[in-house]
Amino acid sequence: MNNDSSLSTTVVVRNPQGLHARPADMLVRLAQQFESTIKIGKGGEHVDCKSILSLLTLGAAAGTELSVSAHGSDAETAVQAIVGLFEAGFEEMGE
Repeated sequence: MNNDSSLSTTVVVRNPQGLHARPADMLVRLAQQFESTIKIGKGGEHVDCKSILSLLTLGAAAGTELSVSAHGSDAETAVQAIVGLFEAGFEEMGE
């Protein structure tokens, strides 16, 4: 029986500096906790969410809409966790 699932959603970069090195690192560390293949991107360009260099090539500034997709046994949990990180502004929003 195949227990893999696919899920995709859209997130918006909320932190003022965009997806720079620190939030990209947080994203990679989070993504690596999941077995699923996780892709993130905009337009036709989608990159591996587990690769910091790939994430930085997106050049996602504040306000950029990105699509997040995951495929695998824990896809739903992975997408929810990543959406949560974006919604929290990577803890850069101040209190």
